Amino acid sequence: MLSFSNKLTANLFTDTSFGFIKKRKFFYVISAMVIIGGIVSLVSRGLDGGVEFTGGRTYRVEFTEMPGQGQEDLRAAIASYSINAEGIEVPPLVKTVNNKTTSYEITTKYLYEDKSQNSTRRVDSVLTLAFNQFEFQKGEIEGATGKTFEITNQRSVDAQISSELITSSIRAIIFSLIAIFLYIAFRFKRWQWGLGALLAMFHDVLVVLGLFSILYGVVPFSMEIDQAFIAAILTVVGYSINDTVVVFDRIREYIGIHKRDDAKTVVNRALNSTLSRTLNTSLSTFLVLLIIFLFGGESIKGFSFALMIGVVVGTYSSLCIASPSVVDLTKSIMPVNTDKK
Repeated sequence: MLSFSNKLTANLFTDTSFGFIKKRKFFYVISAMVIIGGIVSLVSRGLDGGVEFTGGRTYRVEFTEMPGQGQEDLRAAIASYSINAEGIEVPPLVKTVNNKTTSYEITTKYLYEDKSQNSTRRVDSVLTLAFNQFEFQKGEIEGATGKTFEITNQRSVDAQISSELITSSIRAIIFSLIAIFLYIAFRFKRWQWGLGALLAMFHDVLVVLGLFSILYGVVPFSMEIDQAFIAAILTVVGYSINDTVVVFDRIREYIGIHKRDDAKTVVNRALNSTLSRTLNTSLSTFLVLLIIFLFGGESIKGFSFALMIGVVVGTYSSLCIASPSVVDLTKSIMPVNTDKK
């Protein structure tokens, strides 16, 4: 006999009777309040757009040796001099090139709206001051005997390219939502199921976007919206729909077995029966993301934070938004086309 539990977890979340359907209006109100707050913040504050979406400058820098402890120290040094008009630091994106600890690509949106030659010189001086913290002097690194840095390449990210990226990102998100709606509607043979899943996914996307708008400048790490964030949003959509399909399958199974029982009671019983699987899966995923968030480095904190929010919100929406909305959208949920054996 193989056992995958102990005395503490053997009967965890078994025979539960949480009133997901009975309290669905309460869940709707909570979600509406969070989404409305996020929309207000999006309209008033907006998002902290990354260089890919706002424009900026990119520098390729070569050092004779590693500056400080590497890219995190370099990023903090540059940010300490990149102060905008509101007195807020504008941290750059720092990446190693070819896995070399002496070669870096530095992308910053500091003074990106100012197109004058003077702004370029100010950004250059910021980099020089930051590098001087590590006792590096400007010069050609080839043949240099001291601590020297050299800017080998410099370019600007055009606003037109940024606009195209924004349009492509929005299209990718909308296309994924429509495709998933069609799949769910076909899979469960009712458009109400597809619409319920679509509402849950819209809910997840809006909550993540709203929280990023509310929290940027408040939390002590970067909340920039870049291409990695778009990847995180699409991952959240995928995670949420996977969880929703599992729950929907259990609901359809219970409807086929308990045809004479009250519809809301059957759906609520099905949701409770999936609670152990849903929470265990979500908790395992969340713990991995938490480790990445704590120890993965400053440059991916925003990405892992978006995924952590998405896992929590996706789990909540599959139980408290998607399934209850199907009950409200469907006049008679019980006569469902089930596979007859």
